[in-house]
Parts: sequence; structure tokens; C-alpha cells
Amino acid sequence: MPDPTPREPSDDEGRVELSAPATPEMMQMVHAVLEQLWSNHEDVAMADRIRFETAVIEILGNIVEHAYRLEPGESERRFDVSLSATEAALVASFGDDGMPVSIDLSDVTMPDEDAESGRGLALAMAAVDELSYDRASGRNHWRLTCVRQPG
Repeated sequence: MPDPTPREPSDDEGRVELSAPATPEMMQMVHAVLEQLWSNHEDVAMADRIRFETAVIEILGNIVEHAYRLEPGESERRFDVSLSATEAALVASFGDDGMPVSIDLSDVTMPDEDAESGRGLALAMAAVDELSYDRASGRNHWRLTCVRQPG
């Protein structure tokens, strides 16, 4: 059985990374990685942190929910996340070996208030300045950018 222990977060020039099984339990680990990013970049305004964290957690929630489904014969799905902060922006890059996502991000809207799901991508898109998705080499790739507000 593959090692279920996530790789320790690393810090390389202001970037923190995590590679772990795509399980619901890993949501807490990503919160810890975000805290590491903030401790390395204390100058990031609270409003920018909230926007960025909202999008990161919503995208990760979708990855875990959809990547968690295993095909017969598979033992686990994994994801990688890289978070970075510069003077201009906060950037998150995700990769996962989950099932391909069939979505046109330009069509994403907030569902009706009675809907029980479907808000994650809409919330993420509203929180950040750029959100992109691509499928390459058998992996899903998500990238989000939150331009830092002056002040």
C-alpha cells in the first residue's frame, strides 16, 4: 500500500508545497500549509488572505471530492499544491491524478439559494482574479491568482 503520510511542506524562496493523498483528512494539512505561508509573509493583508484561502480551500474541496473516487484496481489518488506570495500576487497551483474535469470556467455561476451543492467553483472564481484549469499528461492542473491589494 502506498505511504499515506503527506510529504512535509517545504519552503523555497517563499513558496510552500505539499504532496498528499486526496482524502478529506488532508484539508487540515492544507490549512497548516497556508499558516506556514502567512508566517513567512506577514505583510499579506487580511483581506487578501481571506480571498486566497477561500479559493484554495474551495478548489481543494473539489479535488478531494472528485479525485477521491477510485477506479477498480486503484489504491489512492494524490494531489500536489504549491502556494507562493510575491509583492504583487498570491498564487496557488494544484495538480491531481483524479478523473478529468469536464468544465468551462466561463460558464460557472452561483447556483440558486436552494441548491445543496455547486458553489465551490463560483466562490473560488469570485474570490480571486484568475482561475484556470487544464488537463495534461493524465493530470488535472488548477492555477489561481489573487492580486494583492495596495495598502
